[in-house]
Amino acid sequence: MSAETSPLENPIKPTACIVLADGTTFYGRGFGATGQIQAELCFNTAMTGYQEIMTDPSYAGQAITFTFPHIGNTGVNTEDDETADPVARAMIVKWDPTEPSNYRSQGTLPNWLEKTGRIGVGGIDTRRLTRAIRQQGAPHVAIAHNPDGEFDIPALLQSARDFQGLEGLDLAKEVTCAQSYKWDEQRWAWPDGYTKRATPGKKVVAIDFGAKRNILRCLASAGCDVTVLPATATAEEVMAHNPQGVFLSNGPGDPAATGEYAVPMIQGILENEDLPVFGICLGHQMLALALGAKTIKMNHGHHGANHPVKETATGKVEITSMNHGFAVDAQSLPKGVSETHVSLFDGSNCGITLDGRPVFSVQHHPEASPGPQDSFYLFERFAAAIA
Repeated sequence: MSAETSPLENPIKPTACIVLADGTTFYGRGFGATGQIQAELCFNTAMTGYQEIMTDPSYAGQAITFTFPHIGNTGVNTEDDETADPVARAMIVKWDPTEPSNYRSQGTLPNWLEKTGRIGVGGIDTRRLTRAIRQQGAPHVAIAHNPDGEFDIPALLQSARDFQGLEGLDLAKEVTCAQSYKWDEQRWAWPDGYTKRATPGKKVVAIDFGAKRNILRCLASAGCDVTVLPATATAEEVMAHNPQGVFLSNGPGDPAATGEYAVPMIQGILENEDLPVFGICLGHQMLALALGAKTIKMNHGHHGANHPVKETATGKVEITSMNHGFAVDAQSLPKGVSETHVSLFDGSNCGITLDGRPVFSVQHHPEASPGPQDSFYLFERFAAAIA
């Protein structure tokens, strides 16, 4: 794609710009924090949950183009964060955020982004930008927000080209917890909101590669007493907690890079033949690597809340949430490891199981947040596998 610019929808002077590594430049209106970032660019098709998406640790190193135009209209609140602060580096939207209209709102999206140091860009032809992402395959970009409207385009172009990308990058260490902690908060439910587990549960150790809070809440709601350990925990440290089950969380970056320390840990855990193991997203990829499979970088990944996935054993189709730029290569699955779920968009692998053992994982997000809850049964399946 040749270098060009996209027109604004009105003649207001642009205060932000997006420069792709091929030279394509988009001008828009900045909101949130000012400054400049470089990132891998992806698009998300979800119609709800922009706050959960921005705070999902799996988006580390990425800027998000939202294909749905109404972003910011429900404001922000402290309950919807998936981690303490936004992790995605920037957000790009078609229409500038409006004043929020929602009873749960505690503030505006622009103010929240400004306080947390994240750039927003509005007034962008997001359909055209999404086509560029699909054609180029998650391009590298530089994004700048300057209220004066002055931009050094050659410098921004060089910044985009200098970005190293996510391949070979271990980002789990950047978003994991610093030390272990207990989790007992359950899923949000009307009218009480989040509640605590009142009774003892099944002892589960969750490995935090970048865990979303709602994944931990789903584990608690399924009857688990959760202890969270950092991504770098060893098999010995995991087993020292005498877990009845082990959970491998979602997370960002290249699974092969994180696997340098996570794969030996998982292989050590798998020596305990009766121990149930459940993985989601990066945890799915980590389990696959530990079992001898390979992972591959996708062209533009899967990011959204409307992805159809088929369970191969039953033929059941679930509408799921997804957020991943890498995938397990189904052709590399070794003997004794079976494919359990496939994407109906492109046929890519979405789930595996270790034959004859309570060890399984999925690429999609059964906790949703945002998205449909068709796959919540996987948490119950994991809990039921615990003796």
